Amino acid sequence: MKKFIICLAAGLACMVAAAQAKIETKKFKIADFQDCITKVVLTGNDMKDSFLRKEVVDHWNISPFEFCTAEEFETLKTKDNNYFLMYVDGQYGHEMDAGIEFLTLVKGGPEAAEGISAMTEVVSIPSGPARDNGREFTFLPALLDIMQDYTRKAIEKELTNFVGLNLYNRNLSASGIKRIYMAEQDLSFRVSPADKAKYIDEDIILCDEDDADEVFEKGTYHTLVSFVVAPKEPTSGSVCHKMLIGADDHRLYYVAKHKITGKTGVGLLSSDLKKIAGPR
Repeated sequence: MKKFIICLAAGLACMVAAAQAKIETKKFKIADFQDCITKVVLTGNDMKDSFLRKEVVDHWNISPFEFCTAEEFETLKTKDNNYFLMYVDGQYGHEMDAGIEFLTLVKGGPEAAEGISAMTEVVSIPSGPARDNGREFTFLPALLDIMQDYTRKAIEKELTNFVGLNLYNRNLSASGIKRIYMAEQDLSFRVSPADKAKYIDEDIILCDEDDADEVFEKGTYHTLVSFVVAPKEPTSGSVCHKMLIGADDHRLYYVAKHKITGKTGVGLLSSDLKKIAGPR
């Protein structure tokens, strides 16, 4: 009987541990998201905050929101009935992402006392170099829409951190042939003329960065535009993030990243062009 009781107790302990593991998933932790207020944390930079205010008002529809200052964030961050939409330096997540700014959505709670990296992250997306270059303002409406779409998916089902935004890469093959405006500045200097000729067809238009951004701002139908995020002064081992985003639907169609070295450089690589051209 004693042996039976010990086995039963061990079995119950395993069941309790399994139940605890289940309820601690991200899906469980953020189940209250749409019932809570999202605090949009302003940066103190007048231009940046002006864009952020406008685009959040125009695009954020997944939850009620309020704007707050960085000082108010420090006071409110340990309360678990608030979520925070904010810009953070990539070094909070991984030091290799230093020099890159991310737009991130995190949940408040006691763990926030240990720092932003300890908070429950709903989603983060690279938005630009830590020192602005202007393109992040062009793509901000789309980044907000992508974050909301991902958040809806994360509420509905368990999305692993391993997959993350990579789940959107399936959109490229499912979309059929779309026209792609690819800024020349978004190509790595390591992409050879031969690879350009091999992978770039009549529906991929290489153009100046300003022309690509204009196409995006116009919401051009059935068109994707390249967006590359890297530090302004990258060092070996820094990370370069690469995306293709729909100008008309603000969907993410391609996302990848690589470490910057002397052999890769900053921007889309030949391997990216191969993947982009493959489903076409």
